[in-house]
Amino acid sequence: MAVRKILIVDDSPTDRQFFMETLSKQGYQCVTAESGDEAIIKSKSEKPDLILMDVVMPGTNGFQATRAITRDETDRVWGMRQGAKDYLMKPIDAKELLAKVAAINK
Repeated sequence: MAVRKILIVDDSPTDRQFFMETLSKQGYQCVTAESGDEAIIKSKSEKPDLILMDVVMPGTNGFQATRAITRDETDRVWGMRQGAKDYLMKPIDAKELLAKVAAINK
């Protein structure tokens, strides 16, 4: 999998800017989050290929945010191992829903 979009999570504006400038110059699309809670939301909406996560942040720290983000993937893997044909996460995207139903019908 090629990395194209990177979510940068850091409560330090200076560090976020450094990462963003460095990576953008190399052609990566960068999205930022200032907190663990924002990272959880943006990981779902932006679907980054890579997340650079600061650990020490107020509120939800990097470890907690990482567990929350990967829990969704763990649930998906568990569901598939139980025999599920596919997996959707809420909020449901209509195009994704229809594509998955069509794929199962093939």
